[in-house]
Amino acid sequence: MAAAHPNDRLGFLLSFRGELTGARIRAALAVAGLHPRTAMTLMRLAPGATSQRELAAAMEIDPSQLVAILNELESSELCERRRDPADRRRHIVEITPAGREALERIDEAVGAAERELFGDLTEAEQTLLRGLLDRVVVDPAAHECGE
Repeated sequence: MAAAHPNDRLGFLLSFRGELTGARIRAALAVAGLHPRTAMTLMRLAPGATSQRELAAAMEIDPSQLVAILNELESSELCERRRDPADRRRHIVEITPAGREALERIDEAVGAAERELFGDLTEAEQTLLRGLLDRVVVDPAAHECGE
């Protein structure tokens, strides 16, 4: 029996394209000196302040991983944490003005990368791709982030 061609193996094709796409997005994020996880965290903080626990759940990561990400963002003055006055055990996380500026640079750079990566796809095809990728069964908690 002949081995399958790599393009016939959907997992291999998705992995290879994903690595190339990830490299392009990482290069775009470099304009703000951020990694994908730190950029994603800022994006999650953009709508407004949230609890650290809710942020970890929304990002589908272990709270200890989030602490490391927030430490990095806080040391760069892109976000801030404070105790919730109503519940001192709870931390509230909020994006700073500098974080919003970084987010604008990220949005421009990632937008340009996405136009390059997905420029041959129609809006309908991009929507279909998002829907299909949402249905790929993965457990983010089972994998370490390899930044």
